[in-house]
Amino acid sequence: MLTTEPYGSWTSPIDARLAAGHDGRPEYVGTVGDEVWWTAPRPAEAGRRALVRRRADGTEQSLLPPPWNVRSRVIEYGGRPWCGVERPEGGPLIVFVHFADQRLYAFEPDGPPQRREPRPLTPVSPVGGGLRWVDPQLRTERGEVWCVLEEFTGERPSEVRRVVAAVPLDGSAAEDRAAVRELTDDAHRFVTGPRLSPDGRHAAWIAWDHPRMPWEGTEVLLGEVTEDGPFTGVRTVAGGPGESVPQIEWAQDGTLLFASDRSGWWQLRRLDPHGPDTGSTAARCLIPHRQEEFAGPLWRIGECWFRPLEGGLVAVIHGAGSQVLGILDPETGDLVDAAGPWTEWAPTLAVRGSRVIGVAASPRSAYEVVELDTASGRARVIGAEHDDPTDPAYYPEPQIRTFYGPDGREIHAHIYPPHNPDHVAPAEELPPYVVWAHGGPTGYAPLVLDLEIAYFTSRGIGVAEVNYGGSTGYGRAYRDRLREQWGLVDVEDCAAVATALAEEGTADPARLAIRGGSAGGWTTAASLATTDVYACGTIIYPVLDLEGWGADTTHDFESHYLEYLIGPLAEVPGRYRDRSPLNHADKIAAPFLLLQGLDDVICPPVQSERFIAQMTGRGIPHAFIAFEGEGHGFRRADTMTRALEAELSLYAQTFGIVAPGVPRLELSN
Repeated sequence: MLTTEPYGSWTSPIDARLAAGHDGRPEYVGTVGDEVWWTAPRPAEAGRRALVRRRADGTEQSLLPPPWNVRSRVIEYGGRPWCGVERPEGGPLIVFVHFADQRLYAFEPDGPPQRREPRPLTPVSPVGGGLRWVDPQLRTERGEVWCVLEEFTGERPSEVRRVVAAVPLDGSAAEDRAAVRELTDDAHRFVTGPRLSPDGRHAAWIAWDHPRMPWEGTEVLLGEVTEDGPFTGVRTVAGGPGESVPQIEWAQDGTLLFASDRSGWWQLRRLDPHGPDTGSTAARCLIPHRQEEFAGPLWRIGECWFRPLEGGLVAVIHGAGSQVLGILDPETGDLVDAAGPWTEWAPTLAVRGSRVIGVAASPRSAYEVVELDTASGRARVIGAEHDDPTDPAYYPEPQIRTFYGPDGREIHAHIYPPHNPDHVAPAEELPPYVVWAHGGPTGYAPLVLDLEIAYFTSRGIGVAEVNYGGSTGYGRAYRDRLREQWGLVDVEDCAAVATALAEEGTADPARLAIRGGSAGGWTTAASLATTDVYACGTIIYPVLDLEGWGADTTHDFESHYLEYLIGPLAEVPGRYRDRSPLNHADKIAAPFLLLQGLDDVICPPVQSERFIAQMTGRGIPHAFIAFEGEGHGFRRADTMTRALEAELSLYAQTFGIVAPGVPRLELSN
C-alpha cells in the first residue's frame, strides 16, 4: 500500500552500507588459455582488489587472499596490473603488481606448493615513490615480462622517469635494479606498454610529454626488437601534438590498428608501418562516416576499447554518449552490435578464438563480466553476475536528457527522478534534486545502475548527472569546450540543468544541491562560490587552489593539466587566482560537507584544511570529515558508508527533511 510522505523522508531498503558494499566493478579482463581472469573490488576488505579466476568449466575462484592487492600506482591512477600465460606443464604463470610495495610478483596457482606463494621479481627503491610497474606482458620465450617502469629519482613528484622495461622472470632483479633491462630511453615523459608485432620483430607503443594530456596529443612509436638490447630505429609512425591516439594493436597481417581523434572523433584507422607513407594521414579510416567514439581518454595505462579477432574482424567498444560492444569488419566497414541488455561497456576487452570478453552494465544491472561468441552471436554473463541485493523495484528509472546552456549549447545529462514503490509525495510538493558533477573533468557519467544514486532516489531525492562541456563521449569539439574554461563552462552547464529542472516543475528550486569528487569537487566548490542556485553542496577530495595545484604539489601526470584547463600560469596568473574557490570562500553562503582522504596525493588534504580554516567562524554551517587510509577515491566500505550517511544528513537538515535511521551530521559554524 502506498504511503504519502514528504520527499526525502521515504524509507528504503537501500541503506548506505548496502550501497557501499556494492561499489566498484570488475576490471582488466584477460584470458589465460581457455580461462578468464579479472580483478574485482573488495570494499569490505580495506578496499583491496582481488584477482579472480574463472576456469573453463565455469567455476569461479578468488585468488590471493588479503592483504594482497592487485593494483598499480603508475601515474597514480594506475592501469593494467596483471598478465598471465598458459603453459604446457605446471598450469598458468601469473605476474601482478601488489599495491602496498608496487613490486611485480609472479606465482603459479597450480604449481608445487613452494611456487604458489607470490615471489617478487622487482626490487624496492627508497627514493621518492620508488619503482612502480604497469601494463605487464609476458615474454616467456625470452624469460621476461615487459612493462612500463615508473622510477622516482628524487623526493619530489616531478623527479620521475618512465621507460619500457624487461624484467627477468627468474627473480634475479628482485634485489638488483641493474638486472632490469630498459627497452626504451626516457626521452618521453609518459609511455604505454609495448605491443609486439606478429612476427616478433617490431614493437609499438604510445608516448606523450608535458604539458599535453593524452587526450590532447600522443605519438605512436615503432622500434625494432633486438636480442638483448633496447629497441632500435625508433620512429614516430602516427599521432602528433594535436592528435590523440589512446590505443594501438597489431592486426594479424602485420598492419597497425589505432584509434585517433584526427577527424574530431576517436575513430579506428589502419596503417602499414613499413609502407612508403606513414603518419595518420596515410592511415585508412575503417568507419569514416560514423560520428561516434571508438575509444576514450587514456586515464589509466592499458585501457582497451578494441581487440583484433582471428580472421580479421575487430571487437570494438563504440558510441556517442553510451558505449556498446560491436564487431567490425574492417574491409567493408560493417558493424554489428552485440545483442543483450547492456548499454555501457567499460574500457577492457580480451579475445580468445571467436570469443570476446568484456565488462558491461545497464541501468538495471551493475557491471558484470560478459562473453560474446562471435560465431553464434550469443552473449552471456560468465562472471561477477549481477545479483540484485534488494528488490529492483527500488532502483531509479533514468531519463536521457539534453538541455541548453549559454549561447544555446547542448548539455547532456541523465536524470534520475525520485522513485519508491511504497511511497508517494503530497500532490503539491516538488522534490529536492542533487546535481552530480563527475570527475576528470575529462571523463563522463555512464548510464548504469549505481546504488549510491538509488540510495537517494529511493528516499525521494532526485539526482541529475550532468555530462557538462568537457565531457568525453561526444566528440573532440564537445571535449574542448572546457579548454581554458574550467570553473566557467562546467559551473554554467550544471547550473543550467538545475535551473531547467526547476523551471519545468521537475525540481523544487529552493531545494537544489550539488555534489562531486575530484574535478567534480572543484565544480561543486566553484558553484557554491559563484552562483546562488544551490541550497547546499557536498565537496569530495577536491581541487580548491589552482596556484597550489601543479608541479610538485600534485602528482606528475596532471601537474601541467591546468595549462589546458585554465591556460599557462605565466600568461594568465589572474585566472588562477580568480577561479580558485579557496580565494572566494567569503562568498560561500550555503551549507556544505567536505570529505577528504588523508592519503590523497592527487588532491592533497592541505587544500581542504586551508579551505576549512577560512570558513571557520563565518557562520556558514559546514562539516569536514577526513578519512585515514583513504586516497583519491574512497574504497573502504566503512568510509563510503559514513560519507553517504553524512551527505544525506546534510540534505535533510538543509531541506527540512526527516531522514529516518540516518545519524545526524554535526555542522559547525
